[in-house]
Amino acid sequence: MFRVFTSLALAVTLSACSDAGPGNADSGGAGQTEYVLAFSWHPAFCETAPRKPECRDADEGRGRFSLHGLWPQPGSNIYCGVSAAEMETDKSGNWRALDVPRIAEPVWQKLRAVMPGTRSSLHKHEWIKHGTCYGDGDIDTYYAHSVKLMDWINASSLTYLFDANLGRRVTGKDIRDAFQRDFGRGTGDRLRISCKRDADSDRQMIVEITLGLAGDINAATSLAPLVEASPETDPGCPDGIVDPPGFQ
Repeated sequence: MFRVFTSLALAVTLSACSDAGPGNADSGGAGQTEYVLAFSWHPAFCETAPRKPECRDADEGRGRFSLHGLWPQPGSNIYCGVSAAEMETDKSGNWRALDVPRIAEPVWQKLRAVMPGTRSSLHKHEWIKHGTCYGDGDIDTYYAHSVKLMDWINASSLTYLFDANLGRRVTGKDIRDAFQRDFGRGTGDRLRISCKRDADSDRQMIVEITLGLAGDINAATSLAPLVEASPETDPGCPDGIVDPPGFQ
């Protein structure tokens, strides 16, 4: 029997946060394009969606975050040049039926490694809804840039913090401190943490993190300036368990 999850008041569920942008505490860099990068802790995501094809291997996702999406801001900037029929198909959840351009093989192989949701055609949904609004870039550019960002995340102290604390509680301060060790003081204030509670075990799990970015992703040689140029956001969930691989 599958578990039933409820959100805390401060937690943002995956569906609710899917288009949420950074808060407006500070303004971003003048004239710079803003984005939100959303990435999930894959074991926790699978606890909430055990029937997903990408969750059939219970040990998949050990020690890394998985790409949810890269969203041009503001959050209303969606479905650019997409037909009404394709929008309806996307909103119905029939993502496999979406007609999207073929992704070049080198990009596709890297994307599959950081986005297990490709098995559920998440990449089609993300392109139709968000990627079509990604400047003048094509689908290869959009996903090459998404992979680039995720490589920086997965090589960071933030990933090490999660991997070193499987099954244990970490706080928002722990997460922000780890992020700032690599990317600079104050960059942790651009992170929003989302949690879900397992009603059966009463475990509050950290499921997803969203990160504000601003600037030229193509030209960037580090994540730090993209984060520093973005607005601060509310911190979201104050603490939670780092779910280990396998269903708990």
